[in-house]
Amino acid sequence: MLRDKLSKPKPERIMKTTKDGHLVNGLYNDEYPVTKHKGANRVPFIIGVAGGTASGKTTVCNMIIQQLHDHRVVLVNQDSFYRGLTSEEKAKVGDYNFDHPDAFDTEQLLECLETLKANQPINIPEYDFKRHQRCTDKFRKVNASDVIILEGILIFHDVRVREFMNMKIFVDTDADVRLARRIRRDTLERGRDVNGVIEQYGKFVKPAFDDFVLPTKKYADVILPRGGDNHVAIDLIVQHIRTKLGQHDLRKIYPNVFVIQSTFQVRGMHTLIRDQDTKKHDFVFYSDRLIRLVVEHGLGHLPFTERQVITPTGDNGKQLIYEKLPRDIAERHVLLMDPILGTGNSAIQAILLLLQKGVPESHIIFLNLISAPEGIHAVCKKFPLLKIVTSEIDAGLNDEFRVVPGMGEFGDRYFGTDDDGPEQMYMFPIETKSSQAQSPALEILSNGKR
Repeated sequence: MLRDKLSKPKPERIMKTTKDGHLVNGLYNDEYPVTKHKGANRVPFIIGVAGGTASGKTTVCNMIIQQLHDHRVVLVNQDSFYRGLTSEEKAKVGDYNFDHPDAFDTEQLLECLETLKANQPINIPEYDFKRHQRCTDKFRKVNASDVIILEGILIFHDVRVREFMNMKIFVDTDADVRLARRIRRDTLERGRDVNGVIEQYGKFVKPAFDDFVLPTKKYADVILPRGGDNHVAIDLIVQHIRTKLGQHDLRKIYPNVFVIQSTFQVRGMHTLIRDQDTKKHDFVFYSDRLIRLVVEHGLGHLPFTERQVITPTGDNGKQLIYEKLPRDIAERHVLLMDPILGTGNSAIQAILLLLQKGVPESHIIFLNLISAPEGIHAVCKKFPLLKIVTSEIDAGLNDEFRVVPGMGEFGDRYFGTDDDGPEQMYMFPIETKSSQAQSPALEILSNGKR
């Protein structure tokens, strides 16, 4: 029934209010709305594109920008951050090495990246290659964007610049092709003569490429042969960028955090269980459906091996064994389940208990309906090897350490109680060995804050 309702076209925008007064921006279709909470500004996705001179870096950047037309994308060129030459340097400009790391004002580049990462606009001065000075009256305003592409020959050289990048691409082009392109570019766009370009290439450009540019190739996440002619590779890069742009910022930081696909059905169920007017029956029904999806996704992270079986033709004995503390829990994979991950304190204690019992950290999969960023930070920093699977990452915690927008007291709403009983957290050790015994369930009661 929910799927039929959500399949209707042109939903109407609404503003819903949760029980504790937090607004939730949603899409409404009949009586089944779809939510999208109001979160903080997203951190831009920063891409570094490096390579030798005239290797096709700008062409690759332009192709990426064209394919990401539905996102705000800006290009920042390292050439804009050349240092202005002194009078002595300009007098011997033929002996000046423009391909050396010292030729760039790296500090100003870092300041620019800091500003853009904070979603603030910045004015970048233009560089006059004929006068070898920054223009004091010409600026290019760069606004906050979803994607920032930083392009230049030496952007991988400084570790401080590399740390800003979410993706690093090295454009690898044949040296003869690069030389031909450089001659054409410098004579037409930068007012230089052919002999001067060739002399500079042999004296500075090629040695600098071998000494400074080529060694940074090892830092690249993607090495792109043939530059802009490699359409297949660029398409794959754009697909990866689109995937990252669709992810919550925390999944860019922690690759061990997984959020189930946000379909209209999932978003519709989130709206229902968060709505303060939802009845207990509907709350339980849609919570169970969402829990099943989270558990199913969590089970997909368990290791599996092929096994031949014989279908049962007789009595195969008991199928379920339940224990408080299984003796062989250290040999099992464990699903740790808590509907709301808030501060992460209770989860950390439960995980520590499992580790004390000998369960490897990498064998623990933590399942939640809703997670707060603070809880994810706490758990992932302390236990980087476990996996977290959730259906939604909310905005954060309020002063009372409650998840906002959240869904209120999950236990009271689910079981229809108002008493202050202990909160429950369930852990299910999962059997992965080829034995006939079934997996017991381990129940742990926790009175600490989630």
